[in-house]
Amino acid sequence: MPDLSQNISVRILKAAEAGGYGLPGVVCYNLEAIIACRKAAEAKNSPCQILLFPWAQDYGYDNLVNLAADVCRSAKVPMSLHLDHAQSEEAIKRAAQTGKFDSIMVDMSHYEKAENLSRTTELVRYCHDLGIATEAEPGRINGGEAGVQDTGDLEGILTTPEEALQFIDTGIDFLAPAIGNVHGPYHGVENIKLDFERLKGIREAAKGKVTLVMHGTNEFTADIFRQCVQAGMTRLNVNQVVLWKYEQYAAQKAGRTPLTEYMEEGTRLIQERIEWMMDAVGSTGKAGDVKLDR
Repeated sequence: MPDLSQNISVRILKAAEAGGYGLPGVVCYNLEAIIACRKAAEAKNSPCQILLFPWAQDYGYDNLVNLAADVCRSAKVPMSLHLDHAQSEEAIKRAAQTGKFDSIMVDMSHYEKAENLSRTTELVRYCHDLGIATEAEPGRINGGEAGVQDTGDLEGILTTPEEALQFIDTGIDFLAPAIGNVHGPYHGVENIKLDFERLKGIREAAKGKVTLVMHGTNEFTADIFRQCVQAGMTRLNVNQVVLWKYEQYAAQKAGRTPLTEYMEEGTRLIQERIEWMMDAVGSTGKAGDVKLDR
């Protein structure tokens, strides 16, 4: 198996695991969000991951990918570029061949488990041969969000420790368990029901083999984020949590303010929310835990 110990995504997440803190994985759709990630990371001296969906390549050729990769490579703090929810062999290989992604989520969760495992094993090997770290989702996290295929009527299946081990055997580096988390809205904080006892068993099974990452954090409070970190989550993916102020501003100001001012303020609002999250998950001030080679 290729040695991925120097892969920047692996190094960032392993440092978080060792240090007992989390870090944000920010889903980005545009220039403002990508730039906000770097501004927040440098302002807070925090590691950070930029997450793109395969949509980014479909929409923007390789240009949006190139921008995100350049931001990660040129930042003064550890940042890496991750392709989230790559749901086809074509999307995974296309992204891997750009040489821009540090890690890729091999998301075959829309297949039944046997086929999910088989396809994941094959694609993990393909990515590893190119020096790219990998992630998979055992069980099935229900729901969808912009850029991710909705599971629709498929049954949400919670991850068991035994199933976690089956996916670890595919060779993945990061594991995204289903513990009651959902993609998209919860429709109220009172509807967020996370099974931390289940996560404890998964963490024990995964210890020393993979690092755990959290999906489905819309509407999470700072306390819920902290609970997830204390339970062993290293990267916590965020979408609406860091975008809602920007979206409110856009609804009020689009077409009513000079475009440069609009972009700058939109970036600032996303940055503000990312910084809030860095404080919540404990990554503020932790950039020095990962030494940059450049």
